[in-house]
Amino acid sequence: MKDTIRAKTKRTNGQSLQVIIANVNRTTQGWFGYFKHSHRYTFDRVDRLVRVRLRSILRRRRGQRGHSRGGDSQRWPNAFFAEHELFSLVAAHARLRQSLTG
Repeated sequence: MKDTIRAKTKRTNGQSLQVIIANVNRTTQGWFGYFKHSHRYTFDRVDRLVRVRLRSILRRRRGQRGHSRGGDSQRWPNAFFAEHELFSLVAAHARLRQSLTG
């Protein structure tokens, strides 16, 4: 899964952010459909990986290099990606758990 996400989120990817997110969403939604009963911490790790990779693309497009020192998380918070309709594995798992218990 990580290798697939890395391949789809290369920093030199010239596609728009919406196209990249749509491509990543297809992968994460399919992966979630198969592994939806995994431990909940698994989803948080994958979500973080995806957001870190997307922030890296955005940082590169601003002309910045190197690693983030935390500024990227403030510049592009998780809500930014939610607005751009990034599929959240954690949120999907929470909805699934609610529907199973409710």
